[in-house]
Amino acid sequence: MSVHSEIKKITTETLLKMKAEGEKITMLTAYDFTTAKMLDAAGIDTILVGDSAANVMAGHETTLPITLDQMIYHAQCVTRGVKRAFVVVDMPFGTYQSDSQKALDSAVRIMKETNANAIKLEGGKEVADSIKKIVAAGIPVMGHLGLIPQSINQFGSYKLRAKENAEAQRLREDAQLLQEFGCFSLVLEKIPSQLAKEVTGALSIPTIGIGAGVHCDGQVLVYQDMVGMNKGFKPKFLRKYLDLYTEITNAIEQYVKDVKGLSFPNEDESESY
Repeated sequence: MSVHSEIKKITTETLLKMKAEGEKITMLTAYDFTTAKMLDAAGIDTILVGDSAANVMAGHETTLPITLDQMIYHAQCVTRGVKRAFVVVDMPFGTYQSDSQKALDSAVRIMKETNANAIKLEGGKEVADSIKKIVAAGIPVMGHLGLIPQSINQFGSYKLRAKENAEAQRLREDAQLLQEFGCFSLVLEKIPSQLAKEVTGALSIPTIGIGAGVHCDGQVLVYQDMVGMNKGFKPKFLRKYLDLYTEITNAIEQYVKDVKGLSFPNEDESESY
């Protein structure tokens, strides 16, 4: 029997046990109550309240504009819909990079105000003080290496990272450091599959991949992407399980026709005395 099927509530201990036993970890994003409730009912292990809400929910080009208050709001909505899954909340840009006390204060707000289970932040040794301080306060921290979207203006593109030896070696070192600092897990985004395999094998904490190949301990996708709500968005790493954009637009077009053609509501759909 899998760890997944035995557990009533996923915890950091569960995720570590899943890695130890070779059972893959599933993660999807959610930003609202309704989606979170569906993901939890479907048996997802981990839900990420991602700062990608800035793109998916607010229409921004990058993740940078979303604020701490906005992340807390989205996380509150998600946790109300979850009974079993482990909920991780992204710390938004500017809340942890340069001031470890600000990082701790931001993390404490997220945990106290949302009922989430952990926070996630991006970067390696450059955010060491923030990670250490948050972990020391008893807050679980998930790391994030490779393509780190909050640094998009520095990178200049969303292309594959760590292709060159120097950057790959720095990622290996950062992964070890994050584990030493007390991170319970690590996201690896858009790095070569073989590098992800090497890093995953070298760590005792689970890795969660996005665009990093099959060898990570788990996988994460943006929910709206994997159900096909974003027309025209098809990066190499994305598998679309539905085409909801087409299904939803077709349904709305039919609704418009029904209302304008007086076929909705019909007698069965109308109240009577």
